[in-house]
Order: sequence, then structure tokens, then C-alpha cells
Amino acid sequence: MHEIWRWSNLGVAFGMELAGLGIFAWWGWRTGDHLALRVLLAIGLPVTAAIVWGLFAAPTADHGSPVVTTIVKIAFFGLAGLALWSLDHRVVAAAFVLTVAANLLIIHAANLSPDTPGAAVITTR
Repeated sequence: MHEIWRWSNLGVAFGMELAGLGIFAWWGWRTGDHLALRVLLAIGLPVTAAIVWGLFAAPTADHGSPVVTTIVKIAFFGLAGLALWSLDHRVVAAAFVLTVAANLLIIHAANLSPDTPGAAVITTR
């Protein structure tokens, strides 16, 4: 049961990360004045965010420390929430940020990270 709980919460976390990238693309598209700027922002913002996430916040990140990882996660999800807020989706923005905060709290409090012992163990019957 613990494995189901862990992987469910990690799945929610991954879904929220993908949602954040989608929010950045949406915000970039809606913010740009001209088509070229819209395309640049809609593609560039999520790609930049994904690169920063991969370098500093991903479970397999080679750079940074626990403090840097925490700062990157707060910035990523906070900016995604602000982007939703600026798109006049305030209730969705609040729900997004609260869901992320609750999920990260559960993952941290229950030590559900994918690198905990037993996470890579696959049993067959």
C-alpha cells in the first residue's frame, strides 16, 4: 500500500510539473503582442523552465543543493501560479498552488521521493 501511496503522489507531482510547463506556454501565447513574439514566448518559456528544472530540481539533477532545489521549485510553481493569476484565472491559480503545496508537503513529510530505498525494486509474481 505504501508503494501505491508513494507513486500516486509522485504521479501527481509530475502532472503538476507538466501543468506548470503548459501554463508557461499559455501565458506566453496570451502575453505576446505579435505572432512572432507569441510563438517565441509560448515555446521559449516552457523550454527554459524545463531546462532549469532538469538541472536543479529533477530527482536526477546533477547541479545544486537541497536549498537550490527548494528555491527552484518555489520559483517554478509560484511563477506558474502568478501566470494563471495574471490570465484572470484566480481560483484556478489558488487551487494550483495549494495542490502543489499539499503534494510537496506529503512527499516531504512521508519521505516519498523516488530515490528512497525500494523505489526501484520491481517484483514479479
